[in-house]
Amino acid sequence: MSGFGTNDLTKKDILSYVALGDSFTEGMSDPYPDSDSVPNGRYRGWADRVAEHLADHVGEVRYANLAVRGRLIRQIVDEQLPRAVELSPDLITLCAGGNDIIRPGSDPDAVAVVFAEAIAELSRTGARIVVFTGFDTNWQPVMRHMRGKIATYNMHMRAIADRYGCDVVDVWSMRILDDPRAWNWDRLHLSPEGHRRLALRVCEVLGVPVEGDWKEPWPPAEPRDWRAARQEDLHWAREFLMPWIHRRLTGRSSGDNVTAKRPALEPLRREH
Repeated sequence: MSGFGTNDLTKKDILSYVALGDSFTEGMSDPYPDSDSVPNGRYRGWADRVAEHLADHVGEVRYANLAVRGRLIRQIVDEQLPRAVELSPDLITLCAGGNDIIRPGSDPDAVAVVFAEAIAELSRTGARIVVFTGFDTNWQPVMRHMRGKIATYNMHMRAIADRYGCDVVDVWSMRILDDPRAWNWDRLHLSPEGHRRLALRVCEVLGVPVEGDWKEPWPPAEPRDWRAARQEDLHWAREFLMPWIHRRLTGRSSGDNVTAKRPALEPLRREH
């Protein structure tokens, strides 16, 4: 177990927390109300929400979010990990490798080797470390074929987490996220409600008391006819899938020219 171990996070007067990762941790598709006025958009996301929940119970939370959309695992290790080690926080969350796994021809075994290197380095800080399994894509027709690679990577991550005493948020088993309302229209990023539920789940793993239940059933969905569903599929393919493929072919990323939204530990006090 890491040096910070399973200590009660809410017992600290000042808590430092650093989040590492890609768009999942940056919080894409969960904008703050003032996002239109901020260059490149300003996102909240589950990590910001977890920091806010922690601030409900701790005198002060010092929080940094180094995640940048589109980052591959090697980029996260090279760009974000040294900064996280330098900050030496009490709590670290790391979700990495998803962008690698969904690329054609990727090898989950090779991605897991890099992930293990990252956890080994982060564990030397003595921080409590939280990692995340990949989503189960069985409910998504276009991404269903990636399910085997994601499952393989998940098993590697669980073994690595056991080796270094990390907490694991098992996103794969969160069947509540099988509902399309948990996702943004691009079907790749969580919706604001999806981020809210995931933050509640992370707090559950951390043992942080929260109001609300991430497993609360969704209200009945409005029925959709076959024609409307197909039109949504065509819109998604035109507006998201084709641009995504084009970026892959041209070596570009959605994170080009994007920097971390909170590169330093900054006080976060929850306003009630």
